[in-house]
Amino acid sequence: MEIYQSAAPLYAMLVSLGAAVLIGVSGKKPNLRESWTILAAVAKFAIVLSMLPIVLEGKAIEFFIVSVLPGLDLKLKVDAMGMVFALTASFLWIITSFYSIGYMRSLAEHAQTRYFMCFAVALCAALGIAFSANLFTLFVFYEILTLCTYPLVAHKQTKEAMYGARKYLIFLLGTSIFFQLPAIFLVYFYTGTLDFAGQGILAGKAPDLAVIVMFFLFIAGITKAAIMPLHSWLPAAMVAPTPVSALLHAVAVVKAGVFTVVRVVLYVFGVDLLDEIGLGVILAYIASFTIIVASIIAMMQDNLKLRLAYSTVSQLSYVVLAVALLAPSAVASSVMHITIHAFGKITLFFTAGAIYVATHKTRISELDGIGRKMPFTMLAFTLGALSMIGIPPLGGFVSKWYLMMGSIEAEQLPILLVLAGSTILNACYFLPIVYAAFFKEARPDGHPVEPVHKIQEAPAFMVVPLVLTGIGAMILFFWPSLFLELARMVVSCAMGGN
Repeated sequence: MEIYQSAAPLYAMLVSLGAAVLIGVSGKKPNLRESWTILAAVAKFAIVLSMLPIVLEGKAIEFFIVSVLPGLDLKLKVDAMGMVFALTASFLWIITSFYSIGYMRSLAEHAQTRYFMCFAVALCAALGIAFSANLFTLFVFYEILTLCTYPLVAHKQTKEAMYGARKYLIFLLGTSIFFQLPAIFLVYFYTGTLDFAGQGILAGKAPDLAVIVMFFLFIAGITKAAIMPLHSWLPAAMVAPTPVSALLHAVAVVKAGVFTVVRVVLYVFGVDLLDEIGLGVILAYIASFTIIVASIIAMMQDNLKLRLAYSTVSQLSYVVLAVALLAPSAVASSVMHITIHAFGKITLFFTAGAIYVATHKTRISELDGIGRKMPFTMLAFTLGALSMIGIPPLGGFVSKWYLMMGSIEAEQLPILLVLAGSTILNACYFLPIVYAAFFKEARPDGHPVEPVHKIQEAPAFMVVPLVLTGIGAMILFFWPSLFLELARMVVSCAMGGN
């Protein structure tokens, strides 16, 4: 692979840090503060987009930052895998920024300056993860992302919020230190390098037992992927404001988790080594367990955000399951689902926030007839839900199709039953919400009954973004070619060498 030297990935990250400073000094001028947020989001996406043609030519972009110790270099590398995550995160930051403005102002939330600053730093860390050239760089930005999102989870500063934030920090930071960090040390001990390589770096370098130990240390340490039983931090984080939930569950944190799992599986262990030892099959069935059990728990939730949270736990494991199958179509599915899930799930969380701002309702049992009051919001919810289920013409169908093909290629036919069962469960916990919203009569709640035809949408700053992401979930069905091409490049690298 030809290497192109450029500071562009560093600039894409520094835009967010610069924005955080400008947001901080503009705290008493809300319009200026939020203008910096929007400008930085657009600039970040533009820089990421400028690197896309180079990556599509089969080249990689590298930039060396600093050597901390011998063998521990902070170094950036932009390849097809990183570009998928970076494009998704930077584009959705633009939309989430507008949505956040509408949400925070509508509810007159406190500490808005701190909120926007932490948001900016989080996107800097997310791109650092996307562009990491080695395990050391990835680990540094992985931890930065945990620390800068802690204040976002604790934003409301209530007893419940502080408990959820502590759990969030203990789970994510604790597992990284006690499991992921020792795994990184062991990789360096056996290989003498932490740099990612196309077919992995461990093959022929460590005994099978050591490989098995390192593998499970990584899986236990990458808790952002929310694989059961290390998932409970994610529902606990639902105490955060809805835009934060959207950030956690669709863009930055959980995507950083599954992205890291894919990186480690493909670029540290390698497809051939995991297939030879049989670790891929074990991980596939762990992910399958998470998919089914989390879906069952989601069905039992009446709180809308909690149902979406458990749906996220389930949907994230589609990415883990896909890469664990180690088959070309399945690996392609794992890469594409990072983006496809992001658009569908962020739409669902945006709609939950819009419903709360417009009606202060949080429970699914309270949503009868709401589709007639909030038609744009609930139509967007329907698009996001259909994408999560995997029904055409929504993007979720594309990644599920490739996952099914990958199951056949890997000769793991029981996985097809898991996919069929999870699809039915997805429908069981999403479609009743859509039906109740559009076809049931609103229940009396002690307040004056509004006319059925009266529109009661959230502010346009919130509704327009959720409509756009809902449409985006549909566009990914009709035009998946860009992400499919990047996914094929990842497969070619992982299956055929660097």
